[in-house]
Amino acid sequence: MDSFSTLIRTASHEQHMEAETSTFMSDLLGGRLGVEAYARYTEQLWFVYEALEAGAERLASDPVAGPFIRSELFRLPALERDLAHLRGAGWRSAASALPATEAYAARVRECAERWPAGYIAHHYTRYLGDLSGGQIIRDKAERTWGFARKGDGVRFYVFEEIGNPAAFKRDYRELLDGVRADDLEKQRIVSECKRAFALNTDVFRALGEEFSLSA
Repeated sequence: MDSFSTLIRTASHEQHMEAETSTFMSDLLGGRLGVEAYARYTEQLWFVYEALEAGAERLASDPVAGPFIRSELFRLPALERDLAHLRGAGWRSAASALPATEAYAARVRECAERWPAGYIAHHYTRYLGDLSGGQIIRDKAERTWGFARKGDGVRFYVFEEIGNPAAFKRDYRELLDGVRADDLEKQRIVSECKRAFALNTDVFRALGEEFSLSA
């Protein structure tokens, strides 16, 4: 019998690959898009993480989601520094969420407020993804647009309080394996993981339309 963390990873693999291989991400990482596309993507992340972290404090005492609320993961302050660097001090007044981003953030918020187990699915897909694949994006961004290594512009991808990412991910998987949920609820969490990846892919698709190379 596979552990729950393995189940979650394998069940969402297809959606994960689809998100990772989106046209927008390929073009961005391939250096075919300008820094404005990167800034716009960073802006969309802010809306998603705002939804993810706004409810975190309240969930910290929840028996199901509580163990996952770890302050060393929080990304909002880093995102805000990056956006100030990319867009200037007044970035917030000009920031706008794409409809796909609004839908994604709304679902995260809904789970945070009404379904803590579902919130775990979004927590997992975002933080573990950024802790892993995000490092590729950081490296490419530094080389393509000349950001200082692990500095302003790419701070979102720098988890300064996590000294050993491999050990952290191992601990996180143990948390998943010990999640307080029956088999039916675990299946619902897996389904929500798939939904999270699909929502993320929708954002990439919308960004791809906004920054189309064929236009």
